Amino acid sequence: MKEALKKVKKLVSAGRKDEAKKLIPAAYQAIDKAAKRGVIKQNTAARKKSRLMKLLNK
Repeated sequence: MKEALKKVKKLVSAGRKDEAKKLIPAAYQAIDKAAKRGVIKQNTAARKKSRLMKLLNK
């Protein structure tokens, strides 16, 4: 999960938002899987997804 988030954040900071948008589904999948298995709580997962989209739409 952390890897997927880092990849997206790195691409956004480099100004390559189009490539970052392609990685969003994989990042969401990783976050949802972690929440489903109890690694993180549901609210934490929702917050991470929200902040990721906020960063991308900035």
